[in-house]
Amino acid sequence: MRSKAVLGCAWGDEGKAKIVDVLAKDADVVVRFQGGNNAGHTIKVGKNKFVFHLIPSGILYPEKICVLGSGVVIDLFSLDEEMKALKEQGVEFQNRFFIDPRAHIVLPLHRQLDGKAENDNRTTKIGTTKCGIGPCYTDAIIRIGVRFGDLFSRKYLTERIKNNSIYHLEKLDSLEENVEILFNTARKFQKYLLQVPYYLNSLKEKMILFEGAQGSLLDIFFGTYPFVTSSHTISGGIAIGSGFSHHLDRTIGVLKSYYTRVGEGPFPTELKDEIGKMIRQQGNEFGATTGRPRRCGWFDAVAARFAIMINAVDEVALTCLDVLSGFEKIMICTKYKIGEEETDQFPARADILANVVPQYTEMLGWNEDISRTKEFFDLPKNAKNYIQKLEELLETKITIISVGPERDQTIFR
Repeated sequence: MRSKAVLGCAWGDEGKAKIVDVLAKDADVVVRFQGGNNAGHTIKVGKNKFVFHLIPSGILYPEKICVLGSGVVIDLFSLDEEMKALKEQGVEFQNRFFIDPRAHIVLPLHRQLDGKAENDNRTTKIGTTKCGIGPCYTDAIIRIGVRFGDLFSRKYLTERIKNNSIYHLEKLDSLEENVEILFNTARKFQKYLLQVPYYLNSLKEKMILFEGAQGSLLDIFFGTYPFVTSSHTISGGIAIGSGFSHHLDRTIGVLKSYYTRVGEGPFPTELKDEIGKMIRQQGNEFGATTGRPRRCGWFDAVAARFAIMINAVDEVALTCLDVLSGFEKIMICTKYKIGEEETDQFPARADILANVVPQYTEMLGWNEDISRTKEFFDLPKNAKNYIQKLEELLETKITIISVGPERDQTIFR
């Protein structure tokens, strides 16, 4: 079997969905291995726009099989709405969409807990989407979670929900009602139940594409803790979240031509001026899930090198290059200054990262509209210089360049 992965190498929103969509054409199976419906992926095909939260975007190709692995946490009600919306747009799921029985279920209680934590002024504000993702992963770790496979036995589901409710000191008078709602909702999903590890490891001559959600700098261990997501977003999370432990043939790291971040947390190259606003407007930098305006800043090569290292990235897909058209000068952060010392290492502590002083290299910009450029050599000279400078700093080849949201707005090198 052959395999490749598309992973975000910043704080999410790098444009992974478009790259997955483009590469899914040559894949047989597309696998999501972590995260929940807090991830928002937007795909534009012709005049149609498709928004994904849980379902792998490869579902847009009629012949592809899409899978949610054990590392994904699933809000059944959100998944139901997402599937309904996609079906209205002509997407079919029968015999081509599957869910591992080990995937944990986001309960209504998890949403309540998430919102309560975010609104508590006594604790560190993370800036979550309040979708219940963190509390769901928490319950999984402390062994009181409810898994997808549990939903199809009323007796066992009752036991799991009761155990969860007692731990959270919830009233049990509505236990039976909650079980019935989950049990009846789950029945429509039973046809999608599949032991994903067995399935993936049985694919002999097939191409498997792993689709990451969020970004490497939001990884629960390697991200800007505590301002992180609740799952393993890096390449190491693929085996954990899918049961596929074979060596990946190709790992593509996705990076924007500039940096963005949603929610709280340190962001060394953030621009809080008119340039930052200009990037946000030209890049339409508003969250697909929440609509929140994204924080914008210059490309951070220190952070990018760290993400490339921990993911063993083979090549980079650079997105949103078209957004930088019209800037007289473009800056690239090449090092951090901490006190009197310069470093090219990404700090492990959020408080240190919040106080670094980025050291920049200045590049000349370009004014040309590059959104319909098909070949690298047809790009403006300064755009090519920018890409080549990034390759030099990252010591990694940039093989895919996205110059717009549509499939055909992609340059392959």
